[in-house]
Amino acid sequence: MSALVATDLDRTMIYSRAAGARDVDRCVEVYDGAPLSYMTEAAAGLLAALADRTPVVPVTTRTRGQFERIELPGGPFRFAVVSNGGRILHAGENDDPWRRRVVAAAATSATLAEVHADLLTRIHTDWVGKVRVADDLFCYLVVEPSRQPADFLAQWHAWCEPRGWSVSQQGRKIYAMPHAVTKSAAVAHVRDRLIDDGLLRPDAPVLAAGDGRLDADLLTYADRAIRPRHGELEESGWTTDNLRITDSSGIMAGEEILRWFADRSTESSAPDAPVVVHSEP
Repeated sequence: MSALVATDLDRTMIYSRAAGARDVDRCVEVYDGAPLSYMTEAAAGLLAALADRTPVVPVTTRTRGQFERIELPGGPFRFAVVSNGGRILHAGENDDPWRRRVVAAAATSATLAEVHADLLTRIHTDWVGKVRVADDLFCYLVVEPSRQPADFLAQWHAWCEPRGWSVSQQGRKIYAMPHAVTKSAAVAHVRDRLIDDGLLRPDAPVLAAGDGRLDADLLTYADRAIRPRHGELEESGWTTDNLRITDSSGIMAGEEILRWFADRSTESSAPDAPVVVHSEP
C-alpha cells in the first residue's frame, strides 16, 4: 500500500563535509556561495523516485529560509514541516491556522525571552560561536564541542525542563525547544490533510527517519521508523518499537534509509507494521 514518508534532513537525508560527504556526492545546498550539504547520487535518485509515487514530507528543525536553500530531489513537495513543527508549508505557503495553534500551545511554557535571557548567562565566547533565535519560537547555539563545558548541557536541561522546554545537542548545534513544538504533531496534521484531500488512504502507514533527540517523538509516532547508526540517538542508545537502525553510518546511511523507505512504501502488508488508528500526539 502507499505510505506517508516523513523524514528529517540534516544528518539523515543530507550531509555536510564534516558529517561525511565526499567529493563524488551531489551538492543539494549552497550557502554564502559555497557548497554546504550533499546526498549520494544514488540517494538523490531514490528520493526523486520515492516522491513520484508516495507522499514525502521533509521534516526539519531548520527555519523556512534555511529549508528553502536546499534543492531536494523530488521537490517541490506538497507539504513540508519546518521549525521543528512550528510551521507547516503547503505548496510553499504558510499554514497560518497551524502556526496560530502552535503559538497558543507554546504559550503554556516559559517565554522565549526568559529562556534566551537565562541562556546568555551560561555561555562564553570561548566555546560559543553564535546564539540564534529561530522563527520567534526557539533558540540555539553554534558551539565548539571540544571546548564546551562538560556540565553545560545537563545543567541547562535541568533549568529548562521544569519550565516546559527541552534541550538537545546535534553536532555543533544546541537547541532549546518548547515542549509543545514537535515534529510528530505537525506530521499528524499533515497526514489528516492528505487523507481529507483524498491523497492518502486512512490505513496507510507512516514511515519516518531521524537521528536526533528532536526526532524521537516522530519516530515513536510512526508505524515504522529508521534511524542512522550515528547522531544523538545513537550515542544514547535510543530505541522504540518498530525501529530499524541502519548498518551504515554517515552519508551512506542516508542512501540506506531511502532504500528502506522504497521497500516499505510498496509493501502490501508486513508482520511488524500493524495498521493503527493515528491520533494527534
